[in-house]
Amino acid sequence: MKNIPNLFTLLNLVFGCMAIIFILQQEVILIPLDSDGNIIDLPRQLLNTPEKIWLASLFIGLAAVVDFLDGFVARFFNATSEMGKQLDSLADLVSFGVAPGMIMYQFLRSSYAQGSGGLDTSVIWLLPCVLLPCAAAWRLARFNLDKSQSFSFKGMPVPAAGIFVASLPLIYWNVNEQWIVDLLLNKWFLYGMILVLSYVMVSKMPLMALKFKDFSIKNNLPKFLLVLIAVAALVILKWLAVPVIVLSYVLLSLIFKTKAA
Repeated sequence: MKNIPNLFTLLNLVFGCMAIIFILQQEVILIPLDSDGNIIDLPRQLLNTPEKIWLASLFIGLAAVVDFLDGFVARFFNATSEMGKQLDSLADLVSFGVAPGMIMYQFLRSSYAQGSGGLDTSVIWLLPCVLLPCAAAWRLARFNLDKSQSFSFKGMPVPAAGIFVASLPLIYWNVNEQWIVDLLLNKWFLYGMILVLSYVMVSKMPLMALKFKDFSIKNNLPKFLLVLIAVAALVILKWLAVPVIVLSYVLLSLIFKTKAA
């Protein structure tokens, strides 16, 4: 029984590995168009990509579900252990650090591929994506050594940052607003997102943990507000709700920082 929670954690790792497999299967397809939008043989201008990368987002979502459940399972079977804690961090690094970093790599690659000679872009310009797994590793190591982060966190939890990035392919393929699509293929926007997410993970910004000591409104107001925002956002915004929920989580933590810290 004591290894059942670890099986959930390993399932988290399996889903993270599956996400990476689907991310690596994405290829860039360029359709040649002339100035009037007609298909020609030369040069290649219009970018299109296969849809397999959004399957990676779904696997990261599944990883988040089992990551959330393994703690409950461990407490139910009274099977918490130091090994389980370390295994959980290793799985989180893959599912919410490496896999999202690879998603950003593919978005940057697609962004550069739109330009003239874009497919010949040096990998150096794509390397900022590795900041995400590096920041995730730092954040997880610090969390493992800090015994005080039970009902509050120092820095954004790695799963939250990973889910934020994982929502991008789903938004790209399911939102019809052209300005959003263009934004997601803007390399400067992508670079900025990488820097901000990496910073908030390694920072000591006080953020609330989504655990309840009790269910009173007085002691859990920001958490109840987050639930209301999440439900409303999911109904109104669909896939766009994911980044809105993550941003709301950060803002509510900062607004109610004396209670979350």
